[in-house]
Amino acid sequence: MAALTPISRKPMSMVLPSVALAGAFAGIFVGAGNGSVLLGILGGAVLIAGLAWVYINIVKNENLARWINIIGFGVVGFIVAGLMGGVLGLLGGWFFAWFIFWLYEGRYRRKLLPYLTAQQVFYHYLFRVICGAIFVFLITPILVVLPLSFNAEDFFTFTPEMLRLDPEGYSLKHYRDFFTNNEWQRSFKNSLIIAPIATVISVTLGTLAAIGLSQSHVPGRRAIMGILISPMIVPLIISATGMFFFYSDIGRFLEGTLGMNKNFVGYLKVILAHAVLGIPFVIITVTATLVGFDRSLTRAAANMGAGPVRTFFKIQMPLILPGVISGGLFAFITSFDEVVVVLFVGSASQKTLPWQMFTGLREQISPTILAVATILVILSIALLTTVELLRRRSERLRGLSPA
Repeated sequence: MAALTPISRKPMSMVLPSVALAGAFAGIFVGAGNGSVLLGILGGAVLIAGLAWVYINIVKNENLARWINIIGFGVVGFIVAGLMGGVLGLLGGWFFAWFIFWLYEGRYRRKLLPYLTAQQVFYHYLFRVICGAIFVFLITPILVVLPLSFNAEDFFTFTPEMLRLDPEGYSLKHYRDFFTNNEWQRSFKNSLIIAPIATVISVTLGTLAAIGLSQSHVPGRRAIMGILISPMIVPLIISATGMFFFYSDIGRFLEGTLGMNKNFVGYLKVILAHAVLGIPFVIITVTATLVGFDRSLTRAAANMGAGPVRTFFKIQMPLILPGVISGGLFAFITSFDEVVVVLFVGSASQKTLPWQMFTGLREQISPTILAVATILVILSIALLTTVELLRRRSERLRGLSPA
């Protein structure tokens, strides 16, 4: 076991710029909420750097400085933005007090190897800061939408009652509107019809294509793979335009020549279009699973008299099942969230949930969109969690990670 790095106090020339950068980053959000990002950045940097200098050179007591910072930030936050601001102020005060002395006392090197240079330590934490910043900018819009979906008013902004955490400022009326409004329910049912069927088609065709392209004797494998995953690469508006002309001819043939029901043909066109968009995800995930597949198992099954179909379902399919399910989940999410293609290919009878959300934003600004967005976020998180669990199971089955 490597020895822990001895820690020592660091110079102010290193501590002050570092905490100023942290304050500037926090100031982005405070400034954005008050209409001036630049002022927030400058104010945050100066404030945190000044507090660090005072705590280190004047207070000289970490516990006392921590409580001064927590109480001060909490009081200021409560005065400016009520109870919610007070809670955020307490958390911010705790973090910055901890961060200042974490740097000054040199605790950031405590769990690092002793032979790392200052430059290596800097890049070690720079990588984590960049990853954290990316995560914050990605997750912040979602965190804003979730509480707004419980707004008691028909607004897309936080009301004073919500900021004060007043129970009267929160309501489930937007969720009730989603579950009782005929327009929303019809679009939701359309999505539940289209997405599963498109997913089944995507999984079937994508799995067969991946297995076929994994054979070394197939000529032009790379070119075929590039063509099959092109819907994932080509801009969606171009794919939607091409699908519009292609499926309109098919629709006229099915309705005019074969006499099929117009509504049924509409669903068929949207399902096939969404299947095309989902197939690349299935091909990629199944192909990745087949990389570690032991082909001696299929040869052994063939030597024992098993046919190709029996070998596939009894030997190959159980081992690549995590990749198949992962691809199916991605295909389902793609179909369930897609709006551009269905606008080109579908009609009013096939209006899906994303289409209804788009209409709500463009025509009537319905706050029910926030409730629907929250439901979709929760659904996506559940599906992605399932994908991660399946990925780990696949690694265990292939011996890439310990059980």
